[in-house]
Formats: sequence, C-alpha cells, structure tokens
Amino acid sequence: MDIADIAQATIRQSGDYAAILKKYWGHDTFRPLQLETIESVAAGRDTLVLMPTGGGKSVIYQVPALASEGVCVVITPLISLMKDQVDRLRSRRILAEAIHGGRGRQEIDRVLDNCIYGDVKFLYISPERVDSELFRMRFAKMKVSLIAVDEAHCISQWGYDFRPAYLQIARLRDLQPEAAILALTASATPKVAADIMQHLRFREPNLKQMSFARANLSYVVRRTEDKREHLLRIVNNVPGSGIVYVRTREKAETITAFLNEHGIAAGFYHGGMNYLMRSVRQDEWIRGTTRVMVATNAFGMGIDKADVRFVVHYDACDSLEAYYQEAGRAGRDGRPAYAVTLLSDDDASKAGRRMELDFPSKQTIRRVYEALFNYLGIAVGDGRGASFTFNVFDFAARFRFFVPTALQSIKILQQNGYLILTDETDNPPRIRFIVQRDELYRIRVDRRELDHFITVLLRRYSGLFSDFVPIAEDELAHLTGYTAGRVRELLKKLWQLHIVKYIPGNRSPMLILSEERLPADDVRISPESYTLRKEAAEKRLGAMLRYLNGDECRSIAIRRYFGEQEPFPCGICDRCRERRKSGLGSRRNVLGQRILELVENRPTDVKTLVSSLGGDASTILDAVTSLLDNGEIIEREDGKLRINR
Repeated sequence: MDIADIAQATIRQSGDYAAILKKYWGHDTFRPLQLETIESVAAGRDTLVLMPTGGGKSVIYQVPALASEGVCVVITPLISLMKDQVDRLRSRRILAEAIHGGRGRQEIDRVLDNCIYGDVKFLYISPERVDSELFRMRFAKMKVSLIAVDEAHCISQWGYDFRPAYLQIARLRDLQPEAAILALTASATPKVAADIMQHLRFREPNLKQMSFARANLSYVVRRTEDKREHLLRIVNNVPGSGIVYVRTREKAETITAFLNEHGIAAGFYHGGMNYLMRSVRQDEWIRGTTRVMVATNAFGMGIDKADVRFVVHYDACDSLEAYYQEAGRAGRDGRPAYAVTLLSDDDASKAGRRMELDFPSKQTIRRVYEALFNYLGIAVGDGRGASFTFNVFDFAARFRFFVPTALQSIKILQQNGYLILTDETDNPPRIRFIVQRDELYRIRVDRRELDHFITVLLRRYSGLFSDFVPIAEDELAHLTGYTAGRVRELLKKLWQLHIVKYIPGNRSPMLILSEERLPADDVRISPESYTLRKEAAEKRLGAMLRYLNGDECRSIAIRRYFGEQEPFPCGICDRCRERRKSGLGSRRNVLGQRILELVENRPTDVKTLVSSLGGDASTILDAVTSLLDNGEIIEREDGKLRINR
C-alpha cells in the first residue's frame, strides 16, 4: 500500500469514527484531542491521555471499540461509574456488561462466556478483578479490541490516589499481547505520567495531553475567618447550581442546614449515606431541584452536569491534583464559572496535622493489623483468600481506634499486599453449611419444606460445605416455587437450626485477605509504601499551600505544576484581576466600552459577543468578567448579558 492508499484509508476510517459519533452520541464533531487519540489507539499504539474533567474521555475508547471487532475491557475503580457507563451504553443499544463484587459466581460465568462467544462490546471490571484466576483464564480466550484504564494515576505510588491493585493490570499484556492499552486520567505530573507508562509496560512512550488551562474558569482564593458568611455571599451572588466541598461528613450536614436556614435549596452527600439516599440526592441536584450540593470528596466522579456555575472548597485540598479535578467540575459548558477556595489562618496547621493522621506510626499500623484479625476471628497461619463484609466504624469503636487512623493503616497494609478493602458495593447473600453432609441427611428427617429447599440448594450450588457461596434469592424462589420472602425465611430458619451460616445481602465494603495472618512483629512496611510516599505527599501539600498563598496567576501555578511550559496568565483569576485593577485604576478600556454598547439594547450571550467583536476570545472573556465583577453588567438565567440598571 503506497502513501496515497494509506491516506485514503485514514480518511475513510476517520469518516467511520465521525459516523459512529453522530449515530450514538448525536455530535457532528469531536472535541479537541479526541480524534487524534482515537486514531492513535486504532493504529495499535499504547496511549496515555491527560484530559481535564468533562473533556470527553469515555468517547475516546468507546468510538474505536465500536469501529473494531471484539470486546473493549475497561478497568475502573468505582462500581457506581461502571453501572452508570453500562446503563448509558445500553440506552444507546450497545451491549455492555460489568463485573464487580456485587455479582455471584454464576452471573460472572455468564458475563465472561458472553464476552468470549457473544456480542458484548464493553466489559467493565475493577482493578482487583484482574488478579482473579477465573477472569484471567477467560480473558485470554476473548477477542480484545482495546484495554482502557480509567483513573490511570492510581497506578503510580507518586500519585495522590495510589491503589496497589492497579499494579496487576500489566499482567493482562501477557495474555493479550496484540491489544493496545489506553490509559486515561484528568491530572498527572510529568513524573506520574512516566510512572503510568512504565507500570503499564507501554511499548513506547506516547502521551497525548490537553492544556490544563480553563479559559472560562476563574480561580479565586478568599481569606476569611467567617467562612459561612462568605460562602453565603458567593451562593447569593453567583446564579446557578454549585458544589461546596467539605472535609467531613458532619460538616456536610451542618453547612447544608445553614444554607437551608438562609433559603438556599441545598442537600448533602457523603460516604456514610446508603446507596439509595445518595442516588436520590444526586438526581435531585442534577435535575435542579437542589441547587447546591454540599459534599465530601465522595461526590463528583462521573457526574454529568455541565452547567455548574461554582465550586467552593470550604476546606483546602491536600494536593493540586485533587483540587484541579474537583474545581474542574464547574463550567464544563464553556460559560463563565468560579472555583473558590475559602482560606483561614489556621488551615495550614490543620493540613499538617492531617498529614500525620494519613501516615500513622508503623507500630500503630501493626496494632491495627493484629486487631483486624482478632476482629475477624482468624488465627495465625489462617485466612488467606477469605473475604468479609467490613464496617470500619464498628471495628474502630470495638478496638478504640480513631477512624481515620484505622482507615489509613488499612490502606498502607493494602499497599504492602496483605489485604484489599474494596469500595462500598452490592454484596449478594452468602451461605455456608456448618454441618457435615452425613449429619445433614439425619437433620432433614420430617422437615419436608426444608428438605425440598436444601435439595435445591445442593443441586444449584457447589462448594457449600467448604466456603461461603453467593446465592440468588430470586432464582431460588423460581426453582423451589416459593416466594422470595419465603426463601429468606427458610434461610433464616436453617441459620437458627445451626445448619448454615447465612449472610443476608447488603451494601458495604468488602475486606479481602491476600495473605494468611502473620505475627504482628513479622508485618513489614516497605519504604516505598511509607517513607517515600510520605515525602511525596508532603511535596504535594507544599505545592497546594504555595498555590493558595502565592502572588502569581492561579492558572499559571496549576499549569506549571502539571508540566506545561511557559503558561500564559489567564486574565480572570483573582490575582490577574488585582493586577489589572491596579494598572487600570478606574479607567474603562475600549473593549469594555464596546461590550457595554452591544448589550445596551439587546441582551447577548458571550459566544455572540466574541463573534461580533472578533479578536482573542480570552481577552473578550476577561473584559466581560471585569464588567460582571464591577456590577456594570449582569448575567440572566438564560446566560445572556445585559446592562445592570
């Protein structure tokens, strides 16, 4: 094939991608970097993409997968994101499946078989699933078009959210050596980006990166000792919906109550709420019933709401990576938006104390390790491969640990390979027979209903005498002819008779033991997981504090941190406005006067202003922001600007 043929093939392929985008998403054109990345992975090149929140990362792997034969395997850490993506794809008549801890063995078998022999186009899995022998055996038999790794920064111990399970992903390369890997993240420093490509065993370095500049997002830091009143002023002065990030669950609830008392429709969201309540709160906010969501960092991942006008950090973040992701949820529709951090004099000292909590002493970590196994009732030498539903609050209360200390100790133990604590997930009911099979036959005399029920259990499920086995109560109801309620009653009856141990279905984290219990003195904490990671965390916190206290343009500080060369001032952050005001005084520039003339008689949106005025869009947006700040123009609910009369 000569150069002309290759060019024609590329044109045809690009046209196919555009047709897929139009058919399934209704868009006529790709966003910046999307098509370039799609063509890179379609050519078989391993690719790392750094794209800000809301930049359209999912389209980058979904479009080339739809243009290819086989299944695209997507690795993502959050079950809620898996379910959301699967639901969206299915709504577009695209066959997608997800495997997570909430599904039983039979369901997983069916899904994996469909990926091999059926028409499944997308399979979403957690990083922990990669280490499953069952998954790897089936994965080797699949026709895999692409391996997509979401939140790829989690693979780097130098990142702000390191998850050891991500280190197993590279093992998939040995099973599907021809499949390209697409790694996706919204924020990574040059060091973390290099670490991602190394750990995923890229054939060659290949980084696609959008600028970290957000032309419509104004970064602001406000020093105040009365954060509540300052927050109220922001909410009252900036129309539209917003997010207020706080550090604790208690603060999420108290700040919500404060806003409600002042007539603001606000709701709270945190990890201590049950799944149904969180879904309701999220839906109310997306629909606009709730205007302001006050939340911990448990809120925001995968949220598809483009018209967020402000994000307020009531408490400062510990890293610019986390801050950039959370602040970036404002203004995804391209219209002016604000990212405000409220800063008090003691915030820096609080951050230092949190750093100490994040890295408990090694002696404390070993005490938590020993307490965990005592809590689970596991002796030295036992426990390898066992899994348990786990309530960290109950554990901490019973052994008198501070909850953050317990969680951080468990996290460090996980990084050293001793255990895995999953995110909250749907856990199916599980049973295990605690009598021997011969004894079971004697017990079943004169209990006809139980006899029938036990017979169905033994025919349907294997391994019931050796381990806890997930069961499907609805399926048992169908097989036995009983109602689902009666099935649960019979399971409880067997439990009361000491025939089975029965764990009802629930929604909670799972604790999985990777190794057998060791004597506490034999527990080793590697320098990489403790000393070096603590040093890296201290550097991230230092960069965050310099951003908050620095004099330079906020956008320049962020972009330089993420490795951009010679970033230019944004013109719209608080530092840029201060410089502009000191330089211009009260004089109105020519551009500002022209904008006032255009909106004098007819309200106009920003896009129309840019088209009418010509010139640099960021300069025009700068002038619009200045006029808004000075109160000379205001923004209506429909987004159009008018003179403030």
